[in-house]
Parts: sequence; C-alpha cells; structure tokens
Amino acid sequence: MDPSALLLSAELAALTTVVLLAVGLPLAWWLVQSRFPGKFLVEAVVALPLVLPPTVLGFYLLTGLGPHSAAGRLFTAVAGHPFPFSFEGLLLASVLYSLPFAVQPFAGALAGVDRRLVEASHTLGVSPLATFFRVTLPLAWPGVLAGAVLTFAHTLGEFGVVLMVGGNIPGRTRTLAVAIFDHVEALEYGAAHRTAALLLAVSFAVLALVYALQRRPSFRWNDR
Repeated sequence: MDPSALLLSAELAALTTVVLLAVGLPLAWWLVQSRFPGKFLVEAVVALPLVLPPTVLGFYLLTGLGPHSAAGRLFTAVAGHPFPFSFEGLLLASVLYSLPFAVQPFAGALAGVDRRLVEASHTLGVSPLATFFRVTLPLAWPGVLAGAVLTFAHTLGEFGVVLMVGGNIPGRTRTLAVAIFDHVEALEYGAAHRTAALLLAVSFAVLALVYALQRRPSFRWNDR
C-alpha cells in the first residue's frame, strides 16, 4: 500500500468534509426553510452529481479554471500554480462532487426537528441563529453526522473526477483509488487487493454507522 496515497486521500476527505459542513449546513437549512418557488432548481443542482458522470464535472472544471481561462489565470495568480494537477483542484472537485452526499442528509435531519420546539425558542426571545445552534442542530446531529461520514467515505473512494482534475502525481494528487488503478495496470494484484480491501472495510463501516444512526428515534432520513 502507498502510504503517501493513504495520507493524501485522508487529508482530502477530511478537508472536503469540513468545507461541506461549513457550506452544506446553511444550504440545507435554506432548502428546508425557504418557500422560494424556484427552490426545486437549486435542489436539482445540488443533486446533479448523483447522476452526472464525474468526467463531465472534471471536464467543465478544467475548462472553466484551466490556464487559458480568465478564472484560471486568477487562480494561478492567487495560488501561485495552475488549477490542474493541484491539491486545491482536487479539493474543489471533491466538494462539488460530494455536495449531495452532505446536503441531502443534512436537509432530511433538519426537516425532522419538531417545529414546536423551534417556535417555543423564538417565543422566549431567542434569535433564529441562536435557536439553530441551541435547539435545531443538537436535535439534528445524527443526520448531520451521517452526512459528514458519507462525505468523508465518498471522497476517500473518488476516482473519475480526481483523475480528471489531478492526474496521477505521487505525493501530490495520487489518491488510493488512483493507486488501485495503477496497481491493476501494472499487474500488481497483491498491492491492489490490499488497498481495495482497506476501502471496502471503510465503506462497510461507514454504511453500518449511517444505518445505525438512521435507527435512532431522533433521526428520520425521509422526514422531509
């Protein structure tokens, strides 16, 4: 097993999870609370990576942020290197590709919180923001945790979009999924088995945790 690929994959998955907690929670809360008539369009955009081939997402990221685009030149000026074949590129691609795996569980959990408790908090003069952190989020934490765990595991096993955006640079963009591909191409089946077994074990553990959280009385996955 490639230790550098393992560390890179874990770092990428952890940072993607943190970013999606910061971005996905407000977005999920807006989707739950908003009565905007066009909200279904936002929901469709959020869910798009579930059906969109990762190569399509990778292609448009490379086109929009490549060195020949205005956004790409701005990225190079700020980051000091081009978007393609960079860790920052992997992170952005992973955040976009894992978006529904975070937002949908977040929204389901937030929607399942008893509105009477939220309204009681408002009646007592607590601000909406304080109510969210003191009432809504603690009650929704199993769903939020499930979304975070799914995001981490999904990012850990990403292949298509990672290979499109980051390529295969050891110690820089070579993740575990790409390492398995390399081992198989080189007929190194023993190394491929060991790496694949690790990802299989992590995936099983993640699903077991998610379903365990789903069975908790405070969490209803489909209560929306």
